[in-house]
Amino acid sequence: MKEQSFLVEKALFPAAGYGTRFLPATKSVPKEMLPIVNKPLIHYGIKECMEAGIFNIGFVTGRNKRAIEDYLDNHPELEQKLDEKDALHYLEEVDEIINTCTFTYIRQKQMLGLGHAILTGKPLVGRDPFAVVLADDLCLGNPLREMQEIFKKYRASIVAVEEVPPEKINRYGVIKGKEIEEGVWIVEEMVEKPKPENAPSNLGVIGRYILTPTIFDYLENTPPGRGGEIQLTDALNTQAQEEIVIAYKLKGRRFDCGSVEGFIEATNYFYQLEKGERKENPKKEKDKKR
Repeated sequence: MKEQSFLVEKALFPAAGYGTRFLPATKSVPKEMLPIVNKPLIHYGIKECMEAGIFNIGFVTGRNKRAIEDYLDNHPELEQKLDEKDALHYLEEVDEIINTCTFTYIRQKQMLGLGHAILTGKPLVGRDPFAVVLADDLCLGNPLREMQEIFKKYRASIVAVEEVPPEKINRYGVIKGKEIEEGVWIVEEMVEKPKPENAPSNLGVIGRYILTPTIFDYLENTPPGRGGEIQLTDALNTQAQEEIVIAYKLKGRRFDCGSVEGFIEATNYFYQLEKGERKENPKKEKDKKR
C-alpha cells in the first residue's frame, strides 16, 4: 500500500554509465542488472524507494540499457510457462514492483558525468523534490526512508555520507560541515575527490541524495570539471553556499557494488542471508518446490 506521509515522491536512477570495472560482462549487460544472488542491483534500489514511499521512478539510461526496461515489464510467455509448472512465485517480487511503481525513461546522449545525467533527467521529475539513487551502492537499513524524515524537518537538499578511510578518500566527494544533531550536518563545503591531506573531513558522499529542484539551476550554471564532466558535487557546493544542504550519516551498511570487491562481498552477504531464511522457513521452501 502506498504511503502518503512523505514529501518526496519521485526518484531518479542515473544508469547510463559503461560499467568499465566489470567488463567484459557489461559490454552487453548493464551494470545495474548484475545480480546479487538472484536479483539485479536495480531491484534492491527500487525496493528501497518503495519502502520510503517513492513509487514514481525515472531512469536516465544510455546505449545497451534496454535490459532495465525489459526487467520492469511483463513477460507473458515466461509467465505462461511458469504458470504451467506452478512456479509463478519466482516472479512475485518483481511483479509487485511492476504493479506498484510507475517507470519513465530518458536517454543521456553523452556521458558527461553524474551532474549531467541528473540534468538530463529534469523532464522526468519537473520542479518537485526528488531522490537520486545510484544502484551500485547497495544499502541496508534504508537510508532513503531516514532521509525522508530529515527532509520533512529541513526542506533542503540532503546527501548521504559515511566515514571513509584515508586511502579511499580520493574516490569520493567529501564534506566539511557543522553537526546540528546526531548524525546530521549543515554542509559548509564539498570537495570532489580530494587528496587525503586536502580532505576537509573523512565523510564521503555515497549514492543516496534528496535534491530540491533548484539543483537544476545550479547544474545548468556549473562548468565542466575534472575529465570534462559536470560534477554534482560542484553544483551542491554552490547550493550549500547560497541555500542549505544537509548531510546525513548512514546508519546501516553499504556495499560498494561498483567495485568487484564490494560486489562479491554483497553477493556473499545476501547469499548467507537467504540461506539463513531458507533454514528458518523449510516448509515454505518445500511448498515452493512442489
